Amino acid sequence: MQYAIRPMVRSDKREVLLMMREFYSSPAVFTNGSEEIFEADIENCIGDSPYIEGYVFEGADGICGYAMVARSFSTEFGKPCIWIEDVFVKTAHRGAGIGTLFLGYIENKYPNSVFRLEVEEENERAVGVYKKCGYEVLPYMEMKKEP
Repeated sequence: MQYAIRPMVRSDKREVLLMMREFYSSPAVFTNGSEEIFEADIENCIGDSPYIEGYVFEGADGICGYAMVARSFSTEFGKPCIWIEDVFVKTAHRGAGIGTLFLGYIENKYPNSVFRLEVEEENERAVGVYKKCGYEVLPYMEMKKEP
């Protein structure tokens, strides 16, 4: 089956929301998110935010997944940093190479950038895809603070 990657648009919102709910309630993600966050993420992806972009994956039977990437600059590497925030593929389409296709797409879109992502260690299928595409585990401890 052929798959296409395209920017997320407003008419995708309902379908992407359904996928986000499934993704964020799965063991593949550490946090559960919220409807407020999901809505804000999508609005920023389809709006004019300079920080985040949303994509959908389409097959012959319609939308089969989505991804979001955030842009920043890495002083550690001295170049733009592309954070692969979400990559979700519907169950029926997993194993068809969509994740690999998307990573190649985004790497070609942003040459001379460093690519970062987070993945739950237990998400062995995703870890395998990322390693196959040349991603390496980093020895960092991540910290955060929220107001």
